[in-house]
Amino acid sequence: MRTIRIHLDQPLTVSAEVALPAQAAEHVGRVLRMNAGDPLTVFNGDGNDYDATIVALGKRDLRVRIDAKLLVRNESPLPLTLAQGVARGEKMDLIVQKATELGAVRIVPLLTERSEVKLDPARAEKRLAHWRAVAASACEQCGRARLPEITPAQPLAGWLAGLADDGALRLALLPEGARSARELRFGTAGGLLVIGPEGGLGERDIDALSRAGFEGLRLGPRILRTETAGLAAMAALQALHGDG
Repeated sequence: MRTIRIHLDQPLTVSAEVALPAQAAEHVGRVLRMNAGDPLTVFNGDGNDYDATIVALGKRDLRVRIDAKLLVRNESPLPLTLAQGVARGEKMDLIVQKATELGAVRIVPLLTERSEVKLDPARAEKRLAHWRAVAASACEQCGRARLPEITPAQPLAGWLAGLADDGALRLALLPEGARSARELRFGTAGGLLVIGPEGGLGERDIDALSRAGFEGLRLGPRILRTETAGLAAMAALQALHGDG
């Protein structure tokens, strides 16, 4: 039987009763047609799953009782941050969704030299909330009990200036990159992976990345679209150095 997992953005404790958010309640009650007494799983990103039972089901609300707390051990041993040039429309949603499934611990939307997406403060806030919801939904599906951190969209230069010197391997996906995925060696801090937007990384971007200690990573002779590039690189790195 398929396990139904629901993300709840609140503290969870065994024996407590909690209400599902309206959208989740409608999905469980109306779409899945679950009833009082049916089991499901909830999580809040603290690394645990919580077995729960539906105890009350109304037209507009649904309450569950937390029955047990279970530690989930399915995070990758390779912590990867995906710093992605903001892509247009649904492409960015796809990138956030799949990067979450591939185990990214952090996703940084970047505004670069050739970025085509312009975000005013109000729109940026709405997009950030939307991307975080996409990541939570991806965690529900893939079984992760820890949500990736998704930062506000920010200029590349500002992000580089604030990077900690923590030993993470710094990589930028470039067609002319000198390093291959197979030859890399990661420490416990994992890696930072920069992907350009639709137009790729500009000369000023590449110069700034080089001065910040980033090395060029190559995947092969073909140029990949932005929505393919980061996901392909993450899958290769996980297979060679992480989950594989």
